This record gives sequence, structure tokens and C-alpha cells, in this order.
Amino acid sequence: MTPVEIAEAITELAARDFDPANFAYAFLEAFGNKATTIKRLRSGGTNGTNASDIEGGVLQRRNIHIAVCNEGRVSETLVQLKQSPATRKGEARFVVATDGIDFEAEDVNSPESPLACSFAAFPDHFGLFLPLAGINPVKEIRESTLDIRATGRLNQLYIQLLKDNPEWGTAGRRHDMNHFMARLIFCFFAEDTDIFNGGDLFTNTIAGMSASDASDTHAVLREIFHALATSTSERAAAGLPRWAADKFPYVNGGLFSGGLDVPRVSKMARAHLIHIGKLDWTRINPDIFGSMIQAVTDEEERGKLGLHYTSVPNILKVLNPLFLDGLRAGLAAAGDSPRKLAGLRRRLARIRVFDPACGSGNFLVISYKEMRAIEAEINARLGEKERRSEIPLMNFRGIELRDFPAEIARLALIIAEYQCDVRYLGEQEAMKEFLPLQRNDWIICGNALRLDWSDICPPTGTDARHNEGGETYICGNPPYVGSTWQSKEQKADLGALFKGRVKNWRTLDYVSGWFAKAADYGLVTNSSTAFVSTNSINQGQQVPVLWPLVFKTGHEIAFAHTSFKWAN
Repeated sequence: MTPVEIAEAITELAARDFDPANFAYAFLEAFGNKATTIKRLRSGGTNGTNASDIEGGVLQRRNIHIAVCNEGRVSETLVQLKQSPATRKGEARFVVATDGIDFEAEDVNSPESPLACSFAAFPDHFGLFLPLAGINPVKEIRESTLDIRATGRLNQLYIQLLKDNPEWGTAGRRHDMNHFMARLIFCFFAEDTDIFNGGDLFTNTIAGMSASDASDTHAVLREIFHALATSTSERAAAGLPRWAADKFPYVNGGLFSGGLDVPRVSKMARAHLIHIGKLDWTRINPDIFGSMIQAVTDEEERGKLGLHYTSVPNILKVLNPLFLDGLRAGLAAAGDSPRKLAGLRRRLARIRVFDPACGSGNFLVISYKEMRAIEAEINARLGEKERRSEIPLMNFRGIELRDFPAEIARLALIIAEYQCDVRYLGEQEAMKEFLPLQRNDWIICGNALRLDWSDICPPTGTDARHNEGGETYICGNPPYVGSTWQSKEQKADLGALFKGRVKNWRTLDYVSGWFAKAADYGLVTNSSTAFVSTNSINQGQQVPVLWPLVFKTGHEIAFAHTSFKWAN
């Protein structure tokens, strides 16, 4: 089972009436235990596998010791589970106690972080127990259960909408469907963060203004989107209904421009919409959510839903030595000098980060958040904590081949900007200049090996708009694809780039194209580049093909990371 499937199963379990006799078994079923395994645990005598020595307990060896107890005895029962000889003998990793009102648990391998919450809230912490399903996630996934649950529910909605509107799944309408999903995500986030005034405005409007049989839900959504796309001065002439015109602000920024066509919404899809709206979207983490949600619209990725994620520690293996370590060193050297701190702040405002294989924007979002943290420290040392950020989103640029991840990358950066403003300035200040969104296409959908990078990220100093004296850092995790496994289109991409420049280019990994493009880009503006790559481009037959071409442009290798398994 994937984390998303487990999240749905655990959420459903918590919503049922509490059944003391069967809870432990249902809990294990939610983490993918097969019916035969549960049957052996249930059976007593010599054939049973339940080795618990606690009343009401179920022990699954090398996994969990769980007990349902009388009301008010949860903490006491958890202590008994931890001290139980059966727990030690059975090498149980987790101990869990509940009375259907309270819920306490502990990872025996990490006793410094026990869990104590209400029974109704335990699904919010299901990430702690993912090892029960054979999943050992990075810390960010384990602690971001809301992102996983949101992904699962959006996936259900997406599948239902395609079932109701099969034409929206065709190539001709895929962009419309992807854009529609991005609009919904923004609305769910906006209503929970008071970007829309009035709690749950979007969800409550769908629930209150559309018929329960969903016959007009699509029309209600269309009017909401129309209002979000219409400036205040134009609303009177736009023919908007009062309930939309008076409540929903002007957002646009490209997100709500263009067509207002909305897919038909069935009764089931309407229910999914309302359930999604009940999640707490203030807790969405854009550097995790983007990677997971991009799988929603990808048939191949959907089977791994919730597992496609590049962890922050791995991203920082690229970003820290590329430029963040240098910025932090500059901050340390500046000390409390107003002149040096102000100079570093100006430098931050002129740095551009460019990811020409950006996916849902992880590298860009992490770069932005780390730079905002440095800027906030500068402002604090200068006694200017309330100073607005001078780091523009337009300085974080990307290219992505697929349509929907490009949409999500823009949205993830917008959410990251708002969350940083709230963190460093407070909610009121964050709201002041947030709307309307700026209409800037800083994430381009296209083939990075065919596009001119100078058009997407123009050389510094070409005019006053393009960061005179600024720095450009290129980063990302491009597709690797060895020469044997490349498609005809990928082989043609490399041919267009290398043919006539080097011999034996057909032996190169696909990722080599990004190194060559970055070297060419460095001829028109000063830049530094770091990509995640297969180590095969640094050994054997590929070395004399790729690297002389790179070095001929005047570039040199500034750093490299020792090889490691890219696992998350």
C-alpha cells in the first residue's frame, strides 16, 4: 500500500464507531496486513501468532504491540506495553494504547518522541507507523500527513471528474483539466489562510449555493472563478451574481484568466470537493505537496502516489555548496555591520535561481525559503523585522516538460511566498500585497533541451530589468535515461544539441544535455550550475565525449558529491 492509501484507510477507521474487540486488527489491516495474517493473529492456541501478555493486547512480532484498555487507563497501559517481556521478546517496534477516547503510542527505537492525542486525531500522525507497511520514509513525509491525505482526496476527485467527463481526459483538454485542478488547490488554500475573507468561504459556497444532487455545481464553480478573474472596477459590467461578486476577491495573476469552462460535477465529485475543503490547508507544505500532487494527473505515477518526492536533505546536497553555504558565510562575516548586512540583502534580491527541469518546483521552493530565512535574519540584526521582502518570485525560474507540474510549481512558489510572509511579517502584513497575484510566466512549459535558456532566464545586465550585477544559479534533477533506454524523441533532442560538436554523442546519458546547455548558457552570462546526475557521466566512455565540450567553454568543476543512492 502507498502512504496515500494508508491515510485513507486510517481516516476511515477513525470515523467508525469504536470497536474495542476489533480495533487492533482493523488498525493492522489499514497498514496492508493480509486477511490470512489477521486470521492467524485472531486465533488462539498453538496456531495463533498473537504473543501478547497484556489484557486486550495484540502483538505482531517485529512490528507492534497494541492494546485496547478501559477508559482513563491509556497512559498506564502504554507503560505496561513498554515494560512487557513479550514486547522485548517479540522485538516490537511500536507500542500503542487506546480506550477509544485517547490515543498514545511510541516508537521503541525513538522513545524521545512519544505520541499522545485524542483518538479522533490519530490519523494526523499515521506517518509514524508507516514502517508497519514496509515504508521507511524521510522525516518530511513522516511528519506531513496532511499533504498525503490531501493528495489522496484530490486523486479521488480527479478520477471521479474524468469518469464524469471523459473528454476532459483527452490530449486536447488535458491542459484545461490541469488548470482547473490548480484553481481548486489555490481556492482550498486561500479559504483556510484568510486570503478569502470568511472561514471556508469556497467550500461553504459550494455546499450552500449548489443543489445537493450536484446538477448546478459546475455553474457555481464557474461563477466563483469568474469573480476571481474580474477586477473590482469591472464587476458591475460582468453580470456576476451578488453572492460571488460581494464575497470573492480579485485574484487572477494568470491563474483565473482564460476560459471559464468547468467540467460537470456529479454528486460523488461534489462530495469529494466538500470533504477536501474540510482539511486544514494552512498546514500544506509546498516543497512536499507539489511533488505528490503532480502524480495525480500522471497515469504512470499514480500507482506510486505519495512516494514520488525529493527530500529536502537531498535537495540541499545540491543547493548548499552551489550558493547557500556562500550566503550563510557572508551572513556570518557581516556580523552586526549595517553596511555589510545591507549589502548582503541587496545581493540576495538580485540572485536568480533557474531550474530547467523543475517538475513541481521543489528546488525553487527550497531555494526561496532558505533565502527568505537569511534575509529575515539580516532584517532582525538591522532592527527591521517588519521590512517586506525584497526577494522577487520572478527570480525563481524554471522549465518543465509537462503541463500540470509547471502549473503546480507556480502555485507552490506563490504558497511559499505567502507562508514566508506570514512567518516573518505576520498575517496582516502578508495579506496587504498578496492579491491580486502578479501575472508572470516565470515557469515555462516546454522541452528544456530545445528551448533557448537565455529567453527564459535572460543574461544579467541586458537591461535594467535583468539583475544588473546579479548572480545566476542553475540547479535541478533532470531525467537521467541511459543511451540504451532513450526514446526516439530523446535521442533526437541530444542529436540537435551535440551533432556536429562531438563524436560518439549517441553514447551519452540524456542528463548530459543539461550539462551542455548549462555550459552554453554560461557563455552569455556568469552562472554556476549543479545538477543531480548519474555517476556514469563521470566514468568510462562518456567522459571524453561530454567533458571536453564543457571545459572548452571555460567552465570548470567547482564541487561534486560522492556517489550515493538517490532514495527518499
